[in-house]
Amino acid sequence: MSRRRFGVTAGVEDWAVALGVAALMLGSGWSGRHAGTGAELLGQVLLAAGGLALAARRRAPVAVLAATGLCAVGYQAAGFDVLTVAYLVAVYGVVRAGRRTLAAVASVVLLVVLQLTALAVHDGPVGETSVRARSTLEIAWLIAAAAAGEAVRQAERRADEAERTREETARRRADEERLHIARELHDSLTHQISVIKLQSEVAVHVARRRGEEVPEALLAIQEAGREASRELRATLEALRDDGTAPPRGLGHVAELVERAGRTGLETTLTIEGQQHDVPATVGRTAYRIVQESLTNVVRHAAATRASVRIDHRPGVLALRIDDDGRAAPGSTPAPGVGLLGMQERVAALGGRLRAEPRVEGGFTVQAELPVDGAA
Repeated sequence: MSRRRFGVTAGVEDWAVALGVAALMLGSGWSGRHAGTGAELLGQVLLAAGGLALAARRRAPVAVLAATGLCAVGYQAAGFDVLTVAYLVAVYGVVRAGRRTLAAVASVVLLVVLQLTALAVHDGPVGETSVRARSTLEIAWLIAAAAAGEAVRQAERRADEAERTREETARRRADEERLHIARELHDSLTHQISVIKLQSEVAVHVARRRGEEVPEALLAIQEAGREASRELRATLEALRDDGTAPPRGLGHVAELVERAGRTGLETTLTIEGQQHDVPATVGRTAYRIVQESLTNVVRHAAATRASVRIDHRPGVLALRIDDDGRAAPGSTPAPGVGLLGMQERVAALGGRLRAEPRVEGGFTVQAELPVDGAA
């Protein structure tokens, strides 16, 4: 969050400054004048207005600069010989916002207009020494206000750059550590798991060719090897995903459904509601849920049909994946790695996930992913 963003604390501070400047200018103007004429009343109103306008100096610094400048000319014309404190604070705000040239041009114009106004409303001849002294004082205050604004602007810029540098450094270190973990996993586990998977499949194949009964333990090893290989591959893909490759999202769900259909499974994809863009994190999570669900259907459910339904609701993306597999109503699904992964992804978005056998048989996975405010 930028340090210049207007918030509650900054608003209170600006109002305090505005009220203080308005009180100061009214006090300075009242000490040398006695209200009574319309011009004097107008001048006092302009004194207060110039100070109160400073409450918006962060949100609209240029507009506040123009307003305080016009007020300065107005109460100068009304006969109030008061230092334009409100305009000095406005100059500080404009320079702090990075509009130095505008502040310089506006100040030069204001000084000229103030001198001409003083000459026009003065009762007698104005001494050259008095005019020069007044101009010198006003220029000095303007330079001081601009210098203060520039100093604060430079300090804020350096602080923002330091914060960005820290974030980039932390992000780079995280990427390096993630790739290091991916390399270590690949070098240490991929070969061993591949060997286990290959040897178990060869053993099962040889046993079946000989007409022997394949031991359950060997089948379990074969299945575990396949599952471990698949999970490791998915983990490595996630770790190596550095954002350069196009992310998988809702637009790729149709490919998943089509791919599952090539295995002999009858698959359908239904999209309901008014389609609209969703945050990338929501799209990736939806893709992974459909991917994991269809993979489980193909490998474990012994199903003949599977349906994928995507419903675009107001503020929510709803998913439902059903199959007609062998899951019995009332049974409890084993909390495998894939199901836990889906639960973690959905929980990270603040959504809800339900995965359970259907009453009519088969299995259902239902997820609701909030679209608004997804990180």
